[in-house]
Amino acid sequence: MKTGYVAIIGDPNVGKSTLLNSLLGMKLSIVSARPQTTRGRVLGILTESESQICFLDTPGILKPAYELQEMMIEKLRIAVQDSDVVVWLTGLWAKPEHIPRDLLKLALGRPVIAVINKVDLYPKTQILPFIDRLKDQGFREIVPVSALTGDGIDRLKRAIFECLPEGPFLYPSEDVSDRPEKFFVAEMIREKIFQTFKKEIPYATCVAIEEFKEREKGKFFIRAIIYVERDSQKAILIGKKGQSLKQIGASVRPKIEQFINHTVYLELWVKVRGKWQKDKKFLKEIGY
Repeated sequence: MKTGYVAIIGDPNVGKSTLLNSLLGMKLSIVSARPQTTRGRVLGILTESESQICFLDTPGILKPAYELQEMMIEKLRIAVQDSDVVVWLTGLWAKPEHIPRDLLKLALGRPVIAVINKVDLYPKTQILPFIDRLKDQGFREIVPVSALTGDGIDRLKRAIFECLPEGPFLYPSEDVSDRPEKFFVAEMIREKIFQTFKKEIPYATCVAIEEFKEREKGKFFIRAIIYVERDSQKAILIGKKGQSLKQIGASVRPKIEQFINHTVYLELWVKVRGKWQKDKKFLKEIGY
C-alpha cells in the first residue's frame, strides 16, 4: 500500500481547482474564470487499488496585500511543507525564471512534478520546446495535461503514484475529503457569486453557514450569511426587490441538493462587516 499528501501549487487562475476535480473524477473544488477563487486548503482524497493520494488544492501564488491574502499564502507554505509530493502547475506562457524556487525549497528534497496545463490550446510544435526548457530544472517528471478535457490525467496519476511513500491509508477508502458538508455548501454559494457578479463584488464577499439542520423528514434547513464590506455592495448583491439574491439561491440550491443528496430549504442573508479581509479574528471564526 502507498499513500501520501500531494500539494498542487501554481499561479492564480492556472487551473489548479480544475485539475483537482479532474484527478478525482468529481467536482470538489470550486472553479471560476477569475483568479484567487480558491482561498483555503481543500483536501481531495483519491483511492485507487492499493494507493491513496490526498491532494491539497491551494490558493494561487501571489504577493499578499492584506490579512486574508497573508493567511492564504501561509496555508500554501504549510501545504508544501506537509506534502510528500509537490505538483507545480504551469502553462506555456511561463518562463523558467517563473518557477517558484523559494516555495519549492520548502519541499525539502521531496519529488516535484511539473505539470503543463491547457495543452489542448497549443500545437505540439510549441509544447515540445517548452518541455525541453524545463528538463534541466530539477523536476522529477514533466507531464503535459489538459485539466479541462482530461488529456494526460492518467499519466499524471501514474507519475504521482510512483512517488508516494509506502504506508497504510490515511483515510477510509470511501472518503473524498476531510471537510464537512457545510464547508462545500458555503463554497458553492461563493462560486455562484464569482460567476454572477463583476469587478470587486466577488472579492469583497465571504460566506459563513450559520445554521445547517439535518432533518429525518422534510427539507434540510440551511442559513447562509454573505458578508460584504460596504452598504453599496450589499445593495448590489440583494438587487432590486431582492431579485439578485433570489437568483443566487435558486441557482445554487439544486447543486447543494445533489451534493448532500437531500432536498434543501436555503435561506440567504447579506450583512455588512467593514474590512473583514483584514480582521484576523473574524477570518478564523469563519474558517480561514
